[in-house]
Amino acid sequence: MTGGRRVRVMVAKPGLDGHDRGARIIARAYRDAGFEVVYSGLHQSPEEIVEAAIQEDVDMIGLSSLAGAHRYLFPRVVELLKENGIDDIIVVGGGIIPEDDIPKMKAAGIKEIFTPGSPLEQIVQWVKDHVTPREV
Repeated sequence: MTGGRRVRVMVAKPGLDGHDRGARIIARAYRDAGFEVVYSGLHQSPEEIVEAAIQEDVDMIGLSSLAGAHRYLFPRVVELLKENGIDDIIVVGGGIIPEDDIPKMKAAGIKEIFTPGSPLEQIVQWVKDHVTPREV
């Protein structure tokens, strides 16, 4: 973290996936690490996630999906950010993401993917190393 503002992170659950235990655990780990955390709740569309991220001035969006729709939903969030002229909100993803999909997600603009079993300390450290407060 730099300056006076803490890193602000949004944890979001796009699509119809109703399993949010992991997202809540990640949100808590981010909070405990000193980040400001916004949790969007379940069943959010990419449009709703991007609108909320803009309103909340977040520095990073962490998307969670366990339902297999990540190949559409995660890149769609990046596309909508670009359509809104935003290129400095980092997007990461987590959940049940097949290894073969990870390069495709990164090519679509998802900066990092965390799969089940990723240690919380590793995820938090990645954010500390790669995310700084945006100029808003």
